Order: sequence, then structure tokens, then C-alpha cells
Amino acid sequence: MSLVARALEAAGIPTVMLGCARDIVEQAGVPRFLFSDFPLGNSCGKPFEPEMQRDIARMALDLLESARAPRTTVQTPFRWAEDAAWKRDFYRLDMTPDQIAKAKAEFDGQKAILNEKLQGG
Repeated sequence: MSLVARALEAAGIPTVMLGCARDIVEQAGVPRFLFSDFPLGNSCGKPFEPEMQRDIARMALDLLESARAPRTTVQTPFRWAEDAAWKRDFYRLDMTPDQIAKAKAEFDGQKAILNEKLQGG
């Protein structure tokens, strides 16, 4: 997406990237970047927290309007959790294939429950 943003900018269309991988997005050199220190895939906020999501969207629009220099990064003030323990769990690189399979199965089960709730079940 960073490369798409750069191409859009070159065509005169302003962009703001929202993301959670600061090092990667900044390395790609996007013009405007709103960073949330959240797990990957959650750059617009926590699920089921529409107020946070609206605030992040507002921040992105404000950044689009206010950025005066290329490669501007702004960090949202929100926290995923009270402490940083989620990072320790999220970025575990020492898991065995069996542990990964178990974690994936648990996650898939949580997604199925969520999907059922969203479908009205």
C-alpha cells in the first residue's frame, strides 16, 4: 500500500497511510503516516470500539490537512492494553509448529464466535 500511496501522490492525489508497522511504512517513504502502536491489522482501532475508530479517522483527516513536510508521521495516543504484554505474546518467534497450530485453532475459534455474533446468531 505504501507504493500505491506514493503513486497516487505522484498523480496529485493526497494520501494518508494508517498502519501498525512503523519501521516498514516509514522505510517505504509515504508522505503522511498515522501510526497506531497496535497489533498488525488493527490500524483503525480496536474491534467494537467505534469511538476510538472515529477518533483515528479524524486524526487521519487532520493529518491530511495539516502535514507541511514530506514523510510526516503522527502517532495516535491510544494504547492496545494497559501494559505491553500483548507485544510479547504477539511477536513470539520461539513457538514450535504444534504451538502455532494450537494458537491458530484458538484464533479461528474466536473468529467463528465473532462471525456468529455478527450474523445475529
